[in-house]
Amino acid sequence: MPYKLLFIWVEGNDDERFFNRILSPKLQRKYGTVKIIRYAKMKKEKVDNFIRSIKAMKADYIYLTDINDSPCVTAKKEEMQKKYQNIDKDKIIVVIREIESWYLAGLDNKACKQLKIKNFANTDNVTKEKFNALIPKRFTSRIDFMSEILKNFSIKIAKQKNTSFQYFVDKYDC
Repeated sequence: MPYKLLFIWVEGNDDERFFNRILSPKLQRKYGTVKIIRYAKMKKEKVDNFIRSIKAMKADYIYLTDINDSPCVTAKKEEMQKKYQNIDKDKIIVVIREIESWYLAGLDNKACKQLKIKNFANTDNVTKEKFNALIPKRFTSRIDFMSEILKNFSIKIAKQKNTSFQYFVDKYDC
């Protein structure tokens, strides 16, 4: 396998945790090295310059962003292209709605019963607030709950329950 380097831009800790546990191991089959970069606290110019450097070294990258208040994926991608002049439209992955929807998408009925939470048929409309309201009291923290979800996560199930997760997995052959 030729050496390839992939940078994955994520917003924060929850996204990083998800990628480290679920998707990075799959992506490492195609890329020699996968590096995750959190951009939430970085200045716009630093992100833009870093993307230019990645392209100059002929490495690959994925920029993950939540759809938030954008009316559609295309509008969100256009918003990102206005923000960063070096970003490529086809490298932007828009999560619908937020990364928490990807966490819940990977749980089957058995795992939901075990965690004592609702089993969603589709998680496309799950927001951070909805996710937080689901956290059972037995978990000492949100991170503890997320870690337990990741232990029970199924990519196959998640593809059936979340449109943007399915798109990502199909696009990058995870």
